[in-house]
This record gives sequence, C-alpha cells and structure tokens, in this order.
Amino acid sequence: MMGRYKDTYDAWKRDPEGFWAEAAREIDWFKPATQILETKNGLSRWFVGAETNSCWNALDRHVKAGRGAQTALIYDSAMLGRVKKFTYAELLDKVATFAGVLQSHGIAKGDRVLIYMPMVPQAAVAMLACARLGAIHSVVFGGFAAKELATRIDDAKPELIVSASCGLEPGRVVPYKPLMDKAIEMSAHKVSATIVFQREMEKAALVVGRDFDWKAEMDKAEAAGLKPDCVSVAATDPLYVLYTSGTTGKPKGVVRDNGGHMVALKWSMKNVYDIDPGDTFWAASDVGWVVGHSYIVYAPLFHGCTTILFEGKPVGTPDAGTFWRVIADHGVKALFTAPTAFRAIRKEDPKAELVAHYDLSKFEVLYLAGERADPDTIQWAERALSGRPVIDHWWQTESGWPMVSNPMGIERLPVKYGSPTVALPGYDIHVVDEQCKPVGPNVTGAIVVKLPLPPGCLPTLWENEAGFRESYLSEFPGYYKTADAGFLDEDGYLYVMSRTDDIINVAGHRLSTGAMEEVLAEHPDVAECAVIGIADAMKGQAPVGFLVLNAGVSRPSSEIEQEAVQMIRERIGPVAAFKKAMVVKRLPKTRSGKVLRGTMRKIADGAEWTAPATIDDPAILDEIAGVLADAGLVKAS
Repeated sequence: MMGRYKDTYDAWKRDPEGFWAEAAREIDWFKPATQILETKNGLSRWFVGAETNSCWNALDRHVKAGRGAQTALIYDSAMLGRVKKFTYAELLDKVATFAGVLQSHGIAKGDRVLIYMPMVPQAAVAMLACARLGAIHSVVFGGFAAKELATRIDDAKPELIVSASCGLEPGRVVPYKPLMDKAIEMSAHKVSATIVFQREMEKAALVVGRDFDWKAEMDKAEAAGLKPDCVSVAATDPLYVLYTSGTTGKPKGVVRDNGGHMVALKWSMKNVYDIDPGDTFWAASDVGWVVGHSYIVYAPLFHGCTTILFEGKPVGTPDAGTFWRVIADHGVKALFTAPTAFRAIRKEDPKAELVAHYDLSKFEVLYLAGERADPDTIQWAERALSGRPVIDHWWQTESGWPMVSNPMGIERLPVKYGSPTVALPGYDIHVVDEQCKPVGPNVTGAIVVKLPLPPGCLPTLWENEAGFRESYLSEFPGYYKTADAGFLDEDGYLYVMSRTDDIINVAGHRLSTGAMEEVLAEHPDVAECAVIGIADAMKGQAPVGFLVLNAGVSRPSSEIEQEAVQMIRERIGPVAAFKKAMVVKRLPKTRSGKVLRGTMRKIADGAEWTAPATIDDPAILDEIAGVLADAGLVKAS
C-alpha cells in the first residue's frame, strides 16, 4: 500500500524547494526565480524574483500553442435553460477587451477591483481581465448584504466595482444594484466608477458619470481596438484578495500570490484530481468562494481543460436530476461539490432514481469538500453512481488548494469512510494538544501544519500582518493553525471531526460533535443533521441534535427522535449525555453549505446573536429559535 504516493511525498519532504521548482516548469515565466523560497520571521514567499502573468498562463499560452478552438468555458444556466460555450480564443478576446475597458477607466497594476457578480461568464472574464493587467481582484459573493459589502470596500479600497443588475435564485430575482448603491453610500472609501452588466430580467438604473454599462463599454473598447497585452508581475505580487469571515466580525482578506498559486493549482489538476488537458472538469460552486476561484476559473484553465460555470442549484432547478443532466450534457469527467449538495439531492430523491435518466458514461469520479462528508452521504453517493469513487478531501480558503486528499492522479489509496485520506506533498500535518505537544494515533487534538506553508497558500492577510500572525501562527509556534480538530490513525489517514470550537466538553469529557453527527446520519429517515453543545449547569455542555428528514417520511417525529438518542447511546455511550434530538424542517447554512452551528449555539445559550452575512436564508434561524424555545432549551439571557 502507498507505493507511488509514498515515493512522491518522501521526495517532497527530502527536498521541498527542488520538488516545487520541478512543478514550476509547467508554468510560463517571463523571468525565472532567483530564490525558490524565502522565509522571514515565519512568513514565506515562493519564487522570489520571478515574473509571470496568471492570465497568460490561463489563456494566451494555450491559444499560442494551437488550442484556441478548444472549448475553455461552458456557461450552463439551469435558471434560464441556457447554455453558451466559449473557446480559448473567444474567451481570450473577451478578457483582453474587458482589460481594455478597465484600462480606459485608469486601472493599472496593483489597483484593486471589487467584483460583485452572479454566476455568469462575465464574472470569470472580469477576474481574468484584472489578472491580465496585474490588478488585484476581490470577488464578493453576489447578493451579499450592503453592510458586508461596505466593510469589504473599506478594507480593500477598490478603484472600481464590477457588478450586474441582478442575480437569480429559484423563483425570484435578486436585484444587486440597490445593494451596491447602498454599500457605496455606507463606505468611507469611495470608488471612482462602477461597470454594471445589465441582465434582461432586471435592468438597473445607472448613476450618470459614475455607473457604466458593461455592453456599451465593451463595444467602445472593441471599436477602439483596446486589447492590452498581459502585464508582467512579480510571482509574489497579489493576484487577488478573498474575504473569509473572521470570528471577530472583521473580515479577513486572504491574499493569494501569482506564482505559487499557479504552480500549486496546475500540479493539483493531474496529481490530486487525475484530470488531463482537454478533459471537462466541473466545480459546482460559486465564484464568490475559494472553490470558484481555484477550480472554476483558474486551475482548469491553467491546465488546458474545459471548465463549467453553472448557474443553478442541486435541487429545484428544476429537480434533483440537474447535476446528472449537466454531467451528461457536457461529458463531465469529474465533479467537485459540497456534501450538502448531495444531501439535498438525497432528500428529494432518496433512491437516486433520476440518475437512470442520464448518460453518465464519461463521468469517472466525484470529489466532495467544503464541510465534513459523513460516511453515510459518501456511501449513498457511491451507490447512486454505481460504485464510482467518491473522494472526500479537505482544504480551506486559506490554503487555496487541497491539503489532504486521496491523490487520485498519483495513486488511488483505499478509502476509509470519514477520512479525507492523507496529507498531500507540501503539507506536513500534525495533531497536537493545547500545549502544542504531538498526540498519539487516534487521539483527537488540534490539526496543525508545520511551517513553511507550500506554494498557493496565503502568504499573509491584506494589509494586516499582525492579524495574520494572531489568527494562524501565534497559538502553535512553528505551525499554521487550521482551527479544525481531529486525529491521525496508525496509517497516517486524517480524520477531521469538527472546527475546534465544535468540540464540546461534557462533564470533563471532550467530545466531537462530528462523531455524533456521523452516527445520526446513518438513520435511514435522516437526510441531514447537526449537533451542537449547549450550556448545561451540571455538565458544562450538553449535546442536542437537529434532524432533517428525507422526503416522503410519514412516521411520527417523536419515534425518530427517540431512535436517534438510542443510536448515540449505543455507539458513543452514556458519556455523551445525548438526551435530546429534534426534527426540524431545515438547517441554517451559509450560502456555501456550512451549517451555522455557532449561531445555533448562541440562540440556545441566550447569548446575543446576529444572522451572519453569509447566511442563505435568515428565516431559518427564527425557526430554530422556535423549536428550541418549544423544547424549553433557550436559556434566559
């Protein structure tokens, strides 16, 4: 076991700089690096002295090499029943033209451009056009609240905002322009201009002199022949800033560089995902999240693949067969999505009957990440997909690419349910206790990564080095803190059980809510679940379970709740003190599918809470508050 993987990992460990210098040969450099890795005061910079351009490596070089007629991007809108394909040559033309638009508005190397867009091809065009000019893009998830948008405007200080008149949700149009107008009004930093892509279902009113129409600007640039070449940037210059919610409420601007990012992403496409140039790869995410940056826009294009930009949902656009349709229609080889998408599909179509309606002959593998993939969801997906591999893997906004995975392009390792498998080259992963001492196999602790971090990972936070050190480096000296808890088994497989703040303390016993959720998910009537620890006068904390049932379940909720309590007693034991499970209609989640356990806990504990900016539907929190109150579980604040 672990032949080729072990050889590759050992080769990286023996000579990390040599390993990444070799991987860097896959990238076009305008100037080579004078130093592969520079470390100063715990901070790392990769490919120092090198110059390159991310847009060149995503588009120009493929066109130059004769791949211009290959499809680069497929826009598939399940919302509109519309599909549009762009070849590498066509996408390059659009990107170069929009770079001309940006240049005509004074955008140059180092300037920030904030992108606030739905899932339309123009979002990817805007990102790549920024990269072409060496401008730094900061994409904010479309439809984000005005206050949150204003906070990001004030932190990134963009010269310009690129937006659209609206986004689409099942059954409704979400106007973006009023949110953007309000954010501009609220922010202390003032942008000089905005460019708005007008969608036919909602035309936005433009402010004369400040707001410009996307199409009119593109036509003007085209007529003037404004198609600037790629600007040479340092490998260590920022490509983008992507905000992730900080616990303090101040957003953390994760910085991504140009050089290390390209090297890591290009390497990952074959070695992690087993994808070859020319293959069709689909990451069912959003450009507002890291998965959208890394695996919708950048990595597939660096690798010469066809990427899919999907505007829709796993269910309701129109049904739970949408993902199978997209795979069949476009000959998708691999799909990457969040476990929550598959739980939603399973809830609507528990027996996976819709799969049979589609030709999945080109489909080889499903990758899951974004939150914990419980074994039950993985096994359901394996059965639905006739035994094709379902690969859980683990990484973070901060890392930008997978940290732990089954390295499918190096060697397919045996799957252990509940584990995203092994550390990838670049990552020396340890599990430590609060004193930063390593713990033995199968002992839960804090998951940390030995410094230096590999190429592709964040070098710092935007204009906040002190915050970077405090958030990631200070608690475990010599390591990067992932803020996840879990354990390594005797074979080196990692099990990520929960965020460190989801470890609950029941009468002195440290228990993982993830382990309890794993048990509850096995109940045949449960589609998805969440466990939180709520304050308990006797035990410190007590676990409470929330269960969402499969479609078509008609048994009394109380029976299912009692069975759930019994399952935890049998599998984890009385030590868990798990006495309460409640059936709910739905769980509160972020738009990327993470369950808001922390907010649920605050509601139960009677603490002050606000709906996080990333929430999908704030009404769900009121539903949860009602269920907790009915059960007598809300503490008086």
